[in-house]
Amino acid sequence: MAFRGLLDADPLDPSVLLLQDRHRSHFVNTKQLQEVLRPRQQMRAFLGLWRMDPRIRPYVIRAGFYDIYRLGHIIIDWPLITCLVKRWRPETHTFHVQVKEMTITLQDVAIILGLRIDGHAVTGTCMLDVAELCGELLGVTPPVDALRGLTISIQWLCQQLSTLGPDADEVDLERSARGFILALMGSFLFPDKKGVHVHLCFLPLLKSFSFLHHEVHQ
Repeated sequence: MAFRGLLDADPLDPSVLLLQDRHRSHFVNTKQLQEVLRPRQQMRAFLGLWRMDPRIRPYVIRAGFYDIYRLGHIIIDWPLITCLVKRWRPETHTFHVQVKEMTITLQDVAIILGLRIDGHAVTGTCMLDVAELCGELLGVTPPVDALRGLTISIQWLCQQLSTLGPDADEVDLERSARGFILALMGSFLFPDKKGVHVHLCFLPLLKSFSFLHHEVHQ
């Protein structure tokens, strides 16, 4: 797709890129939008709240989330991200840059984050009994002020599940690992606007670490 010039992201041929009048690049080029984007990133806050107990590391590895934890806080080039957003086209799901089109593939995600992209699809339900679900899989029932709809406070999870006693058994370790992975999802993979809550629809998927281990190594 040809563009007018180095500083003008408007396409020469609008027959494919039909959303140009509503696209971010149009507002940037017409001086209506100038600020640098600030993507959602809460990993540093999460790592400050929850230092992973070595005893739950095997469970995090079994579930396939240890590589994400090892990435830690990533220093992001905000202006670069802003430029890439300007070049992203929802009509084609590609970045339109000066040389050619490019996009992000599932293989890129797998290599960078260590997540599996093959095997069974991950699906779940939002029809949840929060008290029963958390009581069974986390061992604690969240108070009303720790919930927002079907999302749960990451800080509350850290306060309740990050500290394990010296006599913690396998059930305690599994519950702490579930809370850790759930908080990791809310801080890194699926952060909300403020990065303080995570959806509980992911929790039932962490019920069986034996099943997760089988899926990861299938």
